[in-house]
Amino acid sequence: MTRSDLVTELAAKFSQLTHPDAESAVKTLLDAMSEALVKGHRIELRGFGTFTINRRAPRLGRNPRSGESVAIPEKRVPHFKPGKALREAVDQQSKKAP
Repeated sequence: MTRSDLVTELAAKFSQLTHPDAESAVKTLLDAMSEALVKGHRIELRGFGTFTINRRAPRLGRNPRSGESVAIPEKRVPHFKPGKALREAVDQQSKKAP
């Protein structure tokens, strides 16, 4: 599902929302989530999952073309952990599918 699919589905589900209103709502929600993660906050959506920031320590990598060692700096990367309800729903759906 893409962002535009989400906007279309939201506009179809709530008839009082116009397409531009649904687009604005999705953009606002995603922007707020992005800002929270940039600030290092944790986002928890009960029944769906949790977004956190993981730290990747600096390490020594290797350039595959030349074989030369390359220092890779520390990184902070977003991480998603699905909630129990989402995991169970996906598991149930996979058992139904052939």
